[in-house]
Amino acid sequence: MAIELDGRPLARALRRRHRDELEDIQNRLGHPLTLAVVRAGEDKASTSYFRQIRNLCQRVDMEFQEHTLPATDREQFIGRICRLNADPRVAGIMLGWPLPEDWGAEFIASLLDPRKDVDGLHPLNAGRLFLGGEYLETGTFVPNTPAAVIHLLRHYEIMLSGKHTVLIGRSNVVGRPLAALLIAHDATVTVCHSRTAELASHTRQADILVAAMGKANFVTPDMVKPGAVVVDVGINVTPDGLAGDVQYDAVSKIASAITPVPGGVGPVTNAMLIENTIRAARIQSTLA
Repeated sequence: MAIELDGRPLARALRRRHRDELEDIQNRLGHPLTLAVVRAGEDKASTSYFRQIRNLCQRVDMEFQEHTLPATDREQFIGRICRLNADPRVAGIMLGWPLPEDWGAEFIASLLDPRKDVDGLHPLNAGRLFLGGEYLETGTFVPNTPAAVIHLLRHYEIMLSGKHTVLIGRSNVVGRPLAALLIAHDATVTVCHSRTAELASHTRQADILVAAMGKANFVTPDMVKPGAVVVDVGINVTPDGLAGDVQYDAVSKIASAITPVPGGVGPVTNAMLIENTIRAARIQSTLA
């Protein structure tokens, strides 16, 4: 039976550290830090997610602003981003997804001040991540879920160097940045996606398999090499409640370690968001 890679103890430890760091930096700045989200219209899934983020901010004594604007007014949305960029009390800005398809998500992300881009979506942050090496040490913001995966694996002392890691999913917020991070940790990386032929032939070679395609219970035991480490990034709403991208009960019988859903990558992802916001405040204020 697989070891459960529970993210909640790690998230609690990070939250205690963040609370101390926030108290220090807010005392030195003379005002509370604020994390702001800008959304276009109402979306049930994102509403639930940002409620979690609001609660997390309250637990670590950070202010949270939610700006919900009409999904019909792109210029107003852009204007709000510009105002938040200029507000010295706002340490971090994140975009609420989804955005209207005809707005150009990449363009909208490029309008963020890269020093406040706590989701790591601005082209400057994305480019530094993919260049790796010293660029990762120069104020780069890494997307929160990929950062959480790395933190969780390292917390449980799972070796990355030299391991064959297979990712299912190539999104700009998980698959691609996680591939870059894994390469930076000397893993050998294969990225699979919806067009990959004979997907299972790739996943069965993985020492570490990461599922991030957003399809409930997609990964079955026959897709997993016995003894592999399985990281489930998916969070899917089903009639039976939340489910990951992996058939947890069945796959846990052959994997050596596996993340649960909920309670695995998710709590650490939220902690990474707070960590990025604290880091953003330090960069903007030049505090050590």
